[in-house]
Amino acid sequence: MLQLKTVELLKSKDALSTLSDSKLLINTINAHSYNTALKDKTFQEALLQSNILIPDGASMVLAFKWLRNERIERIAGWDVFQFEMSRLNVKSGKCFFLGSSIKTLQLIKERAKGMYPNIEVHTYSPPYKPEFSAEENKAMIEAVNKVQPDLLWIGMTAPKQEKWAHKHFDQLQVNGHIGTIGAVFDFFAGTVERAPIWWQEHGLEWLFRLLKEPKRMWRRYIIGNTLFLWNIFKEKMKKT
Repeated sequence: MLQLKTVELLKSKDALSTLSDSKLLINTINAHSYNTALKDKTFQEALLQSNILIPDGASMVLAFKWLRNERIERIAGWDVFQFEMSRLNVKSGKCFFLGSSIKTLQLIKERAKGMYPNIEVHTYSPPYKPEFSAEENKAMIEAVNKVQPDLLWIGMTAPKQEKWAHKHFDQLQVNGHIGTIGAVFDFFAGTVERAPIWWQEHGLEWLFRLLKEPKRMWRRYIIGNTLFLWNIFKEKMKKT
């Protein structure tokens, strides 16, 4: 059972600087992924066995305050991405973007060239499908291992990206961190607009996305957030 009463999260952005440079798997958790993990045991295992789990959402901040009387800071996937890329750019290195479309990946390469000139960027666009064949998994792993990047970013949407990274972690020859960052691919490419700073700082980024894409996001945010509050209430009522 996934219980936030016992899950360990990275609790502040400042803590990112304390992470070792060794191979680590960094995943994020928010209201949507928490709800999904309660029903998907493989996904739950992938989250709980992360080396680092990031509280990506105002929902996690609220849950920790309510369940554990702890104050934590929201750390978005975008925060992790910016921190890691800036750090790698200082010392130079290689990063690999695995996921998304060829068009989006090309936009990422073009923007990265200007923002992070000391990073060698590699990309791979896997087939868009619920599950990959053994041959497709092999091709993705071989593409990454040929580069042996210092950073590997995986953007295949949750829960597919987390399960894939967890399953193939030992096969991936990465010199540093592996991060499952989903929507960050689109944010960085500029194909999806991220909420303005005020919305982010007030925990309303979810509302901004809902207003921008109501048909696609209403179920996730209206039904999903309500379900999350109910799940947290039930967890609160249970004995530790």
